[in-house]
Amino acid sequence: MTSGAAPHDWLQLTGGATGEGLPLATGAAVACPDRKVISLEADGSGMYTLQSLWTQAREGLNVMTLILANRAYAILRQELANLGADNPGRKALDMLSLGNPNLDWISLAKGMGVEGRRVETVDELVAAFRAGVAATGPFLIEVVL
Repeated sequence: MTSGAAPHDWLQLTGGATGEGLPLATGAAVACPDRKVISLEADGSGMYTLQSLWTQAREGLNVMTLILANRAYAILRQELANLGADNPGRKALDMLSLGNPNLDWISLAKGMGVEGRRVETVDELVAAFRAGVAATGPFLIEVVL
């Protein structure tokens, strides 16, 4: 999807490490401080490495993080299905939910020293993305799915 975009690098997880996105973005920003790093991370996997936001703030790293908030540990649900648990019980599903209460990524980011915006529409996402690209230092967008 980015083949027609300006020259860029794409770093991704090859499997086996849930939550790698935030520390991977942090390392990329340390390695290339002159470049904007854009990180895509789901809310569940982001909970594994939330402290990366603090490091980004502390070091003034130029990272824009988009948290894709589906309110679930979706990868763990998939792994449960891969084990043959086609109809897990309510308790199992509750353990894989990130609701009750919903995570508040904007508050979490602010507590780590990172500015953030929550978006629920495409127009809001475009405006927030533009703000994040223009920002110096870390910036987080919680994309509510």
